Amino acid sequence: MAGRVGSMFKSRWALLQQPSTRHAVQERLITAAATTGTLFRKGLSETKDKVSVGKIKVEEVAKKTAQKSKTILSDIERWQKGVASTDVFGVPIEVTVQRQQSSRPIPHILVKCADYLILSGLNTPYLFKGEGDKKVIQQLVSLYNQDSNASLPEGINPIDVAALIKCYLATLPEPLTTFELYNEIKGARSSIHAMRNMLRRLPTVNYTTLEFITALLLRVSQKSVLNKMDTQSLAMEMAPVLIWQKGRTPDLYRKYWTEPSKGPSKKNLDPEPTYSAWDMLSDEDDAVDDSIPLDDGVPIDFGAIEVVQCLMGHHNAIFTDANETIWR
Repeated sequence: MAGRVGSMFKSRWALLQQPSTRHAVQERLITAAATTGTLFRKGLSETKDKVSVGKIKVEEVAKKTAQKSKTILSDIERWQKGVASTDVFGVPIEVTVQRQQSSRPIPHILVKCADYLILSGLNTPYLFKGEGDKKVIQQLVSLYNQDSNASLPEGINPIDVAALIKCYLATLPEPLTTFELYNEIKGARSSIHAMRNMLRRLPTVNYTTLEFITALLLRVSQKSVLNKMDTQSLAMEMAPVLIWQKGRTPDLYRKYWTEPSKGPSKKNLDPEPTYSAWDMLSDEDDAVDDSIPLDDGVPIDFGAIEVVQCLMGHHNAIFTDANETIWR
């Protein structure tokens, strides 16, 4: 057996030693080596390309993640301060108007509410006096905090729309008349000329919005036979959300935007207007000038009421510098 294996080995070795066979084997080895080298280089090149592409993708993902993180942190910081990046309620009025990028320096939410009332709410009894349905107003606050351009739900009660206006004004960090001019504006209430000059010191957004709101109130008062809200009644209801001293923010209305519920549907939400607007006033701070505290400790700021009544009664003579708000 061993002899046979040895004989076969010698035979094959002799075959390989022949010139033709040796040349063929060398050619095959060279070809195989070349092919292997090509495949290796190709594989290496593809690996480099994949690594390069992977690196670019990783960098892109890292950039997007970093940007998203900044946005999230920004929103968290806003929530820590009580507002989010899309909020309308509780946000300085100049910030809201700046976000709108509109040529009209008045918050969209006020324009939408006012237009709705002009078209279908002026005859509603006790407009701006009823506080409205809490649940409905919470839903509206949530709706507009998510989309400041949202339309009012179809068929909504005008009482709730008027209450939403009051809610928005009450949740401003500073009233339209500003803290700085609180005493000066109250002191100018007996003179149209003095009031006109004093209001010119307001920031543009505050001035135009105050003109807009008082123009709306004037229109409401012109229907007082039907809605039972003359200038005095409207002034009593609106003064607390238009003029207040620092430290006397009408905090009651904050419950509508700090604890919002889900957005409303486009259906009539069957509101139940109740309560008085004077429940908005805070009873924790010192009484202000021209105020008489009631039995429950809530002061009535008669000076502020007279200011608002003056702005309605002499509207066109006072707001001569504004583009007068006119509804058809």
